[in-house]
Amino acid sequence: MLMDMGSGGLGAMQHYAGLYEIDAICLSHLHADHCLDVCGYSVARTFHPDGPRPRIPVYGPAQTEVRLGRALAADPAADDAGAHTLDRVTEAFDFLTVTAGTFEIGPLRVTAERMNHPVETYGYRLEHAGRSLAYSADTGQSEALVRLARDADVLLCEASFVEPGDGSAAELPQNLHLTARQAAEHAARAGAGQLVLTHLVPWNDADQSLDQAGRGFDGPLSLAAPGRRLVLD
Repeated sequence: MLMDMGSGGLGAMQHYAGLYEIDAICLSHLHADHCLDVCGYSVARTFHPDGPRPRIPVYGPAQTEVRLGRALAADPAADDAGAHTLDRVTEAFDFLTVTAGTFEIGPLRVTAERMNHPVETYGYRLEHAGRSLAYSADTGQSEALVRLARDADVLLCEASFVEPGDGSAAELPQNLHLTARQAAEHAARAGAGQLVLTHLVPWNDADQSLDQAGRGFDGPLSLAAPGRRLVLD
């Protein structure tokens, strides 16, 4: 299962799984950096020389198929092009609308919670065989994130911002993203076993993010990185 599939995700995925070995995709929200490579993946699944591959489920917010159909269209303003590409993405995928709650995907128990972001956004908690991982998606400060990550083995949490120099986050946009320290505070309040910071933007110093997170969380703390694997014993 893939969790989000933004720009570059399709290529990176193939280092770890075959192109047609994916059984399901969960999308947190419809900003391009979290969903756009689903368009390219729809082409790969639709135009295989042996015929279209079987449809797989894509879980996401309302209107996910419309958003991706428009993104795939050569001329999103043309009604006929939009209809054509909507047919293509729905030929490749079975779109299922996510709402807050718990559901099953294969052997995984999945819980979705609405996050604090300008567009409809869901964080996810995955549970299997007594282990759990919570993913914040994009969010500002949120009690729902604390609930989602309660006693999780791992919280994979966005940390887009760093604290301003005076140690206050008051100057930063609210209801958009977290600082690393805020991510750490959410992890601590949730009692998460370990915290992995993600959604790190290139103009911030990753070591500074790690240092600031360390002021709010005293458990195992690390940065997400391409190719990194976590094994939960």
